[in-house]
Amino acid sequence: MTGTQPQADIDLDPVTFEVLRSSFSNLVDRMAEQIERTCYSFVIYNRDFSNCLNDAEGNTVMQGSKDIAVHVGTLHYTCKATLEYFEGDINPGDVYMVNDPYLGGTHINDVRIMRPVFHDGELIAVTQSNGHWADVGGPAPGSFNIEANDHFAEGLRIPPVKIWDEGEFREDVANLLTTNMRLSEDRMGDLRAQTQATETAERRLLELVEKYGVDTVLTAFDESKDYVERIMRERIGELPDGTWHTQDYIDADPDAEEGFVTVDVEMTIDGEEVRYDLSGSDDHIGNFLNATFGTSFSAVVAGTKMFFPDVPLNSGLYRVVSANLPEGTVVDAPEPVPVTGSVAGAYEKVMNAIFELWSEVLPERAMACSFNLEYLLAGGRDQRPGRDGQEFAWYDWMAGGWGGRDGKDGSNATAPVFGAGLAVQSLEGQERDAPLLTSEHSIVTDSAGPGEYRGGCGVRKGGRVLACSNSVMSYCSDRARSVTWGINGGLPGIPHGVTLTQDGDPEPMGTVFSNRPIAEGDEFVRPSSGGGGFGDPLERDPEAVREDVIDEYVSIERAERDYGVVIEEIDADRCEYEIDREATEATREHIREHREGWLEADPEAVVERFEAGELDRLDLVRRYGVILDPTTGELLDRTTEQFREMLEARAASEWE
Repeated sequence: MTGTQPQADIDLDPVTFEVLRSSFSNLVDRMAEQIERTCYSFVIYNRDFSNCLNDAEGNTVMQGSKDIAVHVGTLHYTCKATLEYFEGDINPGDVYMVNDPYLGGTHINDVRIMRPVFHDGELIAVTQSNGHWADVGGPAPGSFNIEANDHFAEGLRIPPVKIWDEGEFREDVANLLTTNMRLSEDRMGDLRAQTQATETAERRLLELVEKYGVDTVLTAFDESKDYVERIMRERIGELPDGTWHTQDYIDADPDAEEGFVTVDVEMTIDGEEVRYDLSGSDDHIGNFLNATFGTSFSAVVAGTKMFFPDVPLNSGLYRVVSANLPEGTVVDAPEPVPVTGSVAGAYEKVMNAIFELWSEVLPERAMACSFNLEYLLAGGRDQRPGRDGQEFAWYDWMAGGWGGRDGKDGSNATAPVFGAGLAVQSLEGQERDAPLLTSEHSIVTDSAGPGEYRGGCGVRKGGRVLACSNSVMSYCSDRARSVTWGINGGLPGIPHGVTLTQDGDPEPMGTVFSNRPIAEGDEFVRPSSGGGGFGDPLERDPEAVREDVIDEYVSIERAERDYGVVIEEIDADRCEYEIDREATEATREHIREHREGWLEADPEAVVERFEAGELDRLDLVRRYGVILDPTTGELLDRTTEQFREMLEARAASEWE
């Protein structure tokens, strides 16, 4: 059997079309319900999964209503690659598995299960389920190995493989794969849960075929894609033609001199189409923060879709939105370059850059940069009573702040932009699963980027290691240096990073490390940044700043230093604070006169003042644009120069 789409020459009336289009959406959402109720992995249970319905050529007909953004724009590539791989050997009852990031996928933790659907011996569709498996092997629990020089050191890369062959379960193949992964029983459970989801979708699709006829359903496939293309072309056609350009940055390339890694994005609106050109991006780097073509195209699609939230998503959109992603760059790393941390690296940089570009085109929907996705992972042997040294894998992500918007503050403590459907994981569920106790989970005061409309606030999460053995910790994030930025005069949030305390000695670990040994009694804490600010913070209503102080979003000290608003505490228990209007006017005038000069101050002199206690870390970032190495405290000259250039372009150039 081949992947050729059967053609139907009929016209659908609007009612039947809308019923079928909604039925396709319901079909995919039923897959989600199936997975959520039957998966083994706590990560997947917290909605790190996506599903879709593909046509017989692999094109996406419908995605789920709460899919993870990073999977959007990649599932059709995976499907097409699998259909091509098995061309001539695609049969009813087959089920395929693949996680290959170089075949249009994301990273090796995202495991896709696909089922071809037949009617009267003809391939009519493919149902697909993607789940983030908490471990797929490799030297680091969770398969996030920052020390990897190639994908061989990350985990098990799986090209398209048959797991069910004409209805027969290939247990030997499944065992071969899952045995090379930690908690193999859980991995097998997730495999079966995703497979069952594809079967649920197959059954529902064939019910629609039985009710409406195969020609009608296949016509609805085509018209669903045409519908999205038509809407998107109409929306784009209403906008002015032009080209817009910006850059975002990954903190550093460990194989190069210090300095940002550039993700360069140019967007062109030409008639009814949008083209992105990322050819100005730097070459791939020496760790796993690189992205593959599929991941970067996903970021392009998700970043664009954020500004057209009511437009459905399928392959019709890809006829309107295109991207030039040159191979060999950080946005299209070739095999065997490591890419497991791509979402925390290149992916979200592409998304946030696109947010900024569309903020110029559609200013009523403008949004500053959002906090960076981060993963903290631990694994080893659980030695708590009754656990008998069983294997554990703890896999945690945090919420954080989204960027300030035109006319509205950013969202506090929200899932990362890469996956807005992600749930904040249940602390109690995590503590049952693994010997790590959460000691703190709270809003971080002063984490939000200051602006006329401030960014949303980030979150601090702390924990303590309980009885365990042979256990290690890894961390994957970014923006310890390329701190979450504001736009239209807004200021940055706070740096990301983990602090690990062992034997009473706190140690800043930065944003990327792998396989750090941990033991009972060790403690750790990490904050997520708030979103960048939108607009000049000196234009923020002083009453709004006072309310932020009452809510403990902003401290009295930073209210004065970031917003120029002088507030006196009357009775904190009763939330009574007063604004000193005369002092506020004078302070704001002082900041206006000096702030551009602060960005030109000698960085070494600024660091001396910091070390003497005259300045704090937020003064360094927000007033002086000075960046220090998060682990050593060393001044980073080139990074500081680049960060100041960014502040000049996004903030100072907009100040009166």
